Amino acid sequence: MTESMIPKMLEAYRKNAKNIQAKRLTFLGVDGFDVYNPTAPFNYNGKTIICARVEKRDSEVSQAVFFEKIEEDVYRVLEGMKRYPLQDPCIAKVCGKYVLGGTEVFPHPTNPEWVSWHTTFYYGDTLENLERLTEGPLGMKDIRLVELSDKRIGIFTRPQGEKGGRGKIGFTVVDDFNSITPAIMEEAPLLNMFSDEEWGGVNEAVLLPDGKIGVLGHIACFEPENVRHYYPMAFVFSPEDMSFTPPVILAERRDLLAGDSKRPDLEDVLFPAGLHLKGEQAILYVGVSDCEVQYLTIQNPFY
Repeated sequence: MTESMIPKMLEAYRKNAKNIQAKRLTFLGVDGFDVYNPTAPFNYNGKTIICARVEKRDSEVSQAVFFEKIEEDVYRVLEGMKRYPLQDPCIAKVCGKYVLGGTEVFPHPTNPEWVSWHTTFYYGDTLENLERLTEGPLGMKDIRLVELSDKRIGIFTRPQGEKGGRGKIGFTVVDDFNSITPAIMEEAPLLNMFSDEEWGGVNEAVLLPDGKIGVLGHIACFEPENVRHYYPMAFVFSPEDMSFTPPVILAERRDLLAGDSKRPDLEDVLFPAGLHLKGEQAILYVGVSDCEVQYLTIQNPFY
């Protein structure tokens, strides 16, 4: 695909956009650190908890930290939970297991001035006993697992470089956890969704009642001076034939509350965390400008 999708997607979004009120989440117990790019809140052992990226404003050294809700829009560090050396954590329930994933950054194998990364997954019967499951290919972020209606496991990938350019979405299916390997992820066929100047990935995948997958993701592009524009988007995907509905933008930065940014080039970055589906409506949680978490109520894109 060569024609940029974002201008037309934005035009369609702005025609139908309604007045929406965003709200900000507050996180306690991490003074001096930013909290952003979270999972959506979810219920666990009678508590509402969230896992989010925690780091200093002037650093990329991150931890994935669990928080519990203590009052409306206020979360506190959940004591007794392990912290993981991951950026941009994601959580899913797949085939009876909790699966925690995120980007693991480590020294480059040959150049000490560079870093490398891959997606790392942990899984277990509870969040307290997670074991390392597998890693994705070197340099690949935004890998997501989803349980399919036949109990197999769908894998959304996002290769870059020779196969994926700036970043394209791939998809493949495996029979079980033991079949998830870096090679399988590398070989996943790509969806013909983004132009060569754009990139995107999957942030959350949800099995819908008809067996299709509701996909929450992002689409992004650069402007001059490497200013990034990230937009939450969604589409419905059929794992049987790799078809998908046209993706739609769900929000843009001006819909959210004004706030700080990690760097000037990241001001227009919205990194979707998850959706709470509530009939015709949904609550969209987003990391904002790489330094905070907000949410807003939108139309359910899968309704």
